[in-house]
Amino acid sequence: MTQSPEPLEGAPLIAPSTTDHPLFDQVVEACRSVYDPEIPVNIYELGLIYTIDIDGENAVRVIMTLTAPGCPVAGEMPGWVADAIEPIPGIKQVDVQLTWEPPWGMEMMSDEARLELGFM
Repeated sequence: MTQSPEPLEGAPLIAPSTTDHPLFDQVVEACRSVYDPEIPVNIYELGLIYTIDIDGENAVRVIMTLTAPGCPVAGEMPGWVADAIEPIPGIKQVDVQLTWEPPWGMEMMSDEARLELGFM
């Protein structure tokens, strides 16, 4: 029986995004078009998109979370994100994965989101 490897000491909880990819900004804009139905702020500004990884073949992998595990749209929101990204010219495929680690917190929101929701 093999054990799964322990996470690397000091490894980030959230994997870095490929911000230098030419399609990155378009993918971010697509994510900004998706809203949590209960909060009038897009999911990118809410801090729900943890990682946008785009490989050399233009396949996109998004790791995201939700404000709470019991979110009523938990089963639907990853599909909304994929549907927003797939039409971008040049994108080969989109895979959206939900994670609960690290848990989302209000500190993950952008200043724009905090302002919109009256927290600033």
